[in-house]
Amino acid sequence: MTMKLRCTVCGREFSDDKKIWRCDCGGPLEIIFEDVDYNRIPSKQEIANRPKTMWRFQEFYPIRNSKNIITLGESITPLTRLNDENDKVLLKLDFLMPTLSFKDRGTAVLMSKIKELGIQEIVEDSSGNAGASIAAYAARAGIKCTIYVPYYTSGGKVSQIMLYGANLIKVEGSRDKTAERALVHAKNTYYASHYWNPYFLEGIKSFSYELSEQFNWSVPDFIILPIGSGSFFLGAYKGFKELYNIGWISKIPHLIGVQTECIKPVYNAFHGIKNCNSNNKVTKTVAEGIAITKPIRIKSIVNAIKGSNGDVITVSENEIISTLKQITKKGILIEPTSAVTLAAYTKLVNEGIIDKKDSVVIPLTGSGLKAYRELQEILIREYKGDSKEKS
Repeated sequence: MTMKLRCTVCGREFSDDKKIWRCDCGGPLEIIFEDVDYNRIPSKQEIANRPKTMWRFQEFYPIRNSKNIITLGESITPLTRLNDENDKVLLKLDFLMPTLSFKDRGTAVLMSKIKELGIQEIVEDSSGNAGASIAAYAARAGIKCTIYVPYYTSGGKVSQIMLYGANLIKVEGSRDKTAERALVHAKNTYYASHYWNPYFLEGIKSFSYELSEQFNWSVPDFIILPIGSGSFFLGAYKGFKELYNIGWISKIPHLIGVQTECIKPVYNAFHGIKNCNSNNKVTKTVAEGIAITKPIRIKSIVNAIKGSNGDVITVSENEIISTLKQITKKGILIEPTSAVTLAAYTKLVNEGIIDKKDSVVIPLTGSGLKAYRELQEILIREYKGDSKEKS
């Protein structure tokens, strides 16, 4: 099997031993597998007999030597019913990954490739979860790490990054300003970006392989995914495409993307909404993890939505907060960004896009333990509201 890096803009190809994360033309890269020897692909039974971690699918990742694998024990995340009376709608608890967010899927493969390439220093920018994940795996690998975060990043995530030993730099301004600062730094080191770096997307594929196996090598009708930079959406779509191409699943599920009403560049692009200046102004949302106004892979995201016969919808701040309160009453503590997919499910059912007979999987991406400040603010507002009603 041949692995290559290919530019998604100009089509130029590079060897996978190049220490690059972006094409010379400025376009984002993707990983291409060619000359696949299907006789060397492990059987489903072989995979079933392996340890229950994301590395049971390691032949499908772009790591040439398993000695380079950096792992914190990324277990298969469980599925649980949204409602006890309905087994058609399942939550996938991806916030149970090692650093309490789904980002560990991408980071585990990315950091393993970084080790394989012999890179000793990296930089990343993040609204929190990716930064914490990169910092943790860099610590495990013994690689020097600098993380840029927006000034408003949750205190729990900031503490997590610092405790892992990374050099943390807070940036005033928008999430995009933070990325700009990191890009300047990246000129002198390697950019371990969760949206620019193609190896991160390769790790996210594990979600699709894992879920398909949990469905006995089938897939649900719908999967609802948050979209910020689009790494989860793109990685999941690529994973399902690979499984479909090798004949392990019979269809690709409908992938539904979710953005907030105030920050919705992918929604606008997919639905052909032009002359919208929302991409050019900073708008605050409780869903800080998807507050990306200019996703660099936006064309690929739109193509992935179309390729899965999917859609993208938006949810309001009130819908996010209301849903967050409801799911905690079911014993599940997630951060506000995770609640966007649950809020979207309710909306999709009410609008008739999803039928109650359809099978649906909703990944929950980040733990509420990392967003104590935001959850505390929600509780305070709720308490004040109750007090006013009683008085």
